[in-house]
Amino acid sequence: MGKSSSIPENEFAGLITKLQQVKPLVHNMTNVVVTNFTANGLYALGASPVMAYAPEEVADMAAQAGALVLNIGTLSREQVDAMILAGQAANAAGVPVLLDPVGAGATRFRTESSLRILREVRISLLRGNAAEIAQLLGENLAIKGVDAGENSGADQAGIGRKAAKQFGSVVAVTGKVDVITDGSISRIISGGDALLTQVTGTGCLLTSVLGAFAAVEPDLRRAGTAGLAFYGAAASRAAERTAALGPGSFQTAFLDELAKLHPHSLKGHAAVAEFSAAEAGGWL
Repeated sequence: MGKSSSIPENEFAGLITKLQQVKPLVHNMTNVVVTNFTANGLYALGASPVMAYAPEEVADMAAQAGALVLNIGTLSREQVDAMILAGQAANAAGVPVLLDPVGAGATRFRTESSLRILREVRISLLRGNAAEIAQLLGENLAIKGVDAGENSGADQAGIGRKAAKQFGSVVAVTGKVDVITDGSISRIISGGDALLTQVTGTGCLLTSVLGAFAAVEPDLRRAGTAGLAFYGAAASRAAERTAALGPGSFQTAFLDELAKLHPHSLKGHAAVAEFSAAEAGGWL
């Protein structure tokens, strides 16, 4: 077991208050399955969502946003072209860009599109499950459709560190626990609930939530840690409220809990530990 140190919640707890005060504009180029849920989730959190896809306007929209989120869940070549236009405009304006490579590895087109975006746009934060991130590295972990298989033995921290170094981004590898790393220092975040896997779009919304935190905190590892922890805390609280009721009730309660987040929401519902690359062995 690697050594770690617990991170007190007050290191990043205040970011939820800052987000709610700033109400950052988050430009989402996301998939058709999750658009409504993503918008409602960001509104509940306190951010201001916009969905703009037309190549005639994406550069202008991205340049004025607090963050740009690129999600390839239902992709086409034209959409990828528009994402690159938006991403390059965001880069020029100093706007953080997040990429969610949904289903990378399920088809060659998905993998190649994700890698093309990573080549042509400077990605600030890459968020995916272990299988998706591994596929971008040329490694093979089980993936079915756009869902990951059971990767309980996968070293999320190792995959994240390798991706961070290869792509020059902060990387969040999410699953039963979440790991965020800049390639040197990693944090492991526990929280959430298994019901998240029974509601379509919770992973996609998570990436947009990380975008909202990145819009108000330039330290992307800190922003990502806060986003993962608060998201997990909201899910944990929602699961407690809807025990035995099922995923429909959970989804509604989850949006409610996102709206009720405050600096002390993490207590008892999410935990963060930090470790270096040398200390990471045996965590997962």
